[in-house]
Amino acid sequence: MSTANGQAPAPVRERAADGFERAARLLPPFPEPGPRPDGPNPATERALEAGRAQRTAFLECHAEALYDRLTRGRTLRPRLAALVEDAALAVPRLVPTPAQLRAERAVPVVQRLGYEIDVGVLLRGLLRCPAAGRHLMDSMLWPTGRALGLLGRFRATGVVRMDSTLLERRAGVARITMCAGDRLNAEDEQQVDDMETAVDLALLDERCEIGLIRGGEMTHPRYAGRRVFSAGINLKRLHAGEITLVGFLLRRELGYLRKLLLGLRTDEPSWRYPLTDMPWVAAVDGFAIGGGMQLLLAVDHVLAASDAYLSLPAAQEGIVPGAADFRLPAVTGPRLARQIVLGGRRVRANEPEARTLVDRVVDPAELDGAVEHAVELLRDPAVTANRRMVNLALEPADGFRAYMAEFAVQQALRVHAADVLGKAGRFTARPPG
Repeated sequence: MSTANGQAPAPVRERAADGFERAARLLPPFPEPGPRPDGPNPATERALEAGRAQRTAFLECHAEALYDRLTRGRTLRPRLAALVEDAALAVPRLVPTPAQLRAERAVPVVQRLGYEIDVGVLLRGLLRCPAAGRHLMDSMLWPTGRALGLLGRFRATGVVRMDSTLLERRAGVARITMCAGDRLNAEDEQQVDDMETAVDLALLDERCEIGLIRGGEMTHPRYAGRRVFSAGINLKRLHAGEITLVGFLLRRELGYLRKLLLGLRTDEPSWRYPLTDMPWVAAVDGFAIGGGMQLLLAVDHVLAASDAYLSLPAAQEGIVPGAADFRLPAVTGPRLARQIVLGGRRVRANEPEARTLVDRVVDPAELDGAVEHAVELLRDPAVTANRRMVNLALEPADGFRAYMAEFAVQQALRVHAADVLGKAGRFTARPPG
């Protein structure tokens, strides 16, 4: 239960302000997951709401102490999934345990209690705390273990092929091709993992000077043999409850997209600049829908075929389009941003409005040549220094941290909303067109 202004009731806030250990012992247990053909009953819903208000109040008082405990005074850098698991062990009843989360995912989505909302409450509390939130976001800029394991192979061969992504180094260009051809590069957790791995490898390899992201040729019957950039989130997996808050929705924003913007943390930072970064180009064939359009907001130069289009169909899908709500108004202005996000407006590459989103529009037959020209243009030594300054000006870290804190809860609420589950099923019935 919460008050009209969204805060926990005063007695709850007062209990949460007690010492860490005592306040932690007062946290209520989670209702157990299990088959519920008719969904949660009203008593269960009230218990969930009251528990979330109490946990929010606890985190408002103790987020920094909790984070320091989980990271040993910020000497450890756990990624999101490990951090959530560690919190479940360190403070019972603060966040669902891994076993509880697995049990909930074993039941149909309409019968779930929305445990991921409670995960969102935890991460919102940590991200709201300036010291903890900054450290957490910084920790997500370090290379993944998977990338470090593949680095030797990539340095030796210049090629790493993954399930949904191909990374090739040619003439100093790290070429990332999204190649989930049967699903129009629709994103799932595997593709997020593959993309972050590819971005990490490109930034870790000293011979890569610039990055290029493009869609590969499709095997999908409607687009067979044609390049497509991205159809956005995999709605079939969303409808099945297989798109998770930590493994996809937050990891994507705090992981590879932010690495595209800012760069990579490594064990050998330079006094000149603490991150390893380079310019990025993206080329859009066909369409960049949803997450595909979000990706374009994180790169330095965007090319598009004249018959391509961009869209953020958040209103139709019922979810929040990642960090696009944060980044898009600065690019297009607030009015066009509202039309795109709230109204689902589709922007075609050859429209005047696309000039704020696309740097160059060319005939589809000329896109290959335009890509190579753009890559050479951004090799200029001054580009990297200037992109750093532009990105720092456009995306202040604390503003992004505050956005992502609220995103953690709002996105979890939307993913588990009944209207989203109903709409997503309809969207899987047809490909974009």
